[in-house]
Amino acid sequence: MVVISSAELRNNMKKYLDIARTERVIIQRGRDESFVLVAQNNAPEADLTRAITVDDVIDRVREGLTQMFERKEAERIA
Repeated sequence: MVVISSAELRNNMKKYLDIARTERVIIQRGRDESFVLVAQNNAPEADLTRAITVDDVIDRVREGLTQMFERKEAERIA
């Protein structure tokens, strides 16, 4: 991963586009903005390895809430 400023990207666009073919290029803009530059053919595969479905999210939230209420109930009884 390479971290550069937006000015550096402007001045050396070809260099960083070439680098983005094989690794992520983080572009820092000011103090609190950053962007990631990756080759498009790499992005979907990388994103899919981290992806979960909405149903998975709902199941995990439900499971967490159930556990939380069960613990509260056990504490109340004890």
